[in-house]
Amino acid sequence: MMQSVLLDKSKHDRNRFNCGIDALNNYLKVMASQQSKKDNTRTFVLEDKTNPQHIVGFYTLTMTPIDIQSLPASLQKKHQSSTSGGLIARLAVDERYKGQKIGEWLLIDALKKLLQASDAVGFPIIIVDAKDGAKGFYQKYGFRYFEDNEHKLFITIADVRASFG
Repeated sequence: MMQSVLLDKSKHDRNRFNCGIDALNNYLKVMASQQSKKDNTRTFVLEDKTNPQHIVGFYTLTMTPIDIQSLPASLQKKHQSSTSGGLIARLAVDERYKGQKIGEWLLIDALKKLLQASDAVGFPIIIVDAKDGAKGFYQKYGFRYFEDNEHKLFITIADVRASFG
C-alpha cells in the first residue's frame, strides 16, 4: 500500500530526485524543508518501497487567498465571504517512475489531505497553478480554470467530497 510521508531532509535523498523541471527539482532540494520549518507549507513525499530514501514523487500544500471575482458567478455568490482556499503548490514525479500513474495517486492523496483540512477549518476550494502543460492533467480530475487565468485551476471542496463519496 502506498502512503505519503512528510519530507525529512535527513532521511530523503532530495538531490537524486529529477522530474525534468528545474524549478520543481530545485524547490524540493533547496526550499521545501525551509518552508516547512517556517510553517509556510508542508511537503509530502512518496518513498520508493525498496529504497525509502529515494523519492518517487512529492507535493506541497499550503493555503492561498481566493480572488472571489475570478470564480464563476454561481460560486462568487455562494462563497462571497470566503477569503482563502487550499493550494497544491507543487506536484511532481521523478522521471524514473513516470507512466505508473504516480501523479494521479499523488493528486488524490493531496486532495484527501486538503479535504480533511477543510473539514477542520473550513475553506471552499482547492487551487493549483498548472505549469508546463499540466492543465489537461488537472482538468481530467474535475479542475476548472479561473476566468482570468487559464493556468490557475480550482475544484470545490464539495466536488472533492462528492468524488470520494
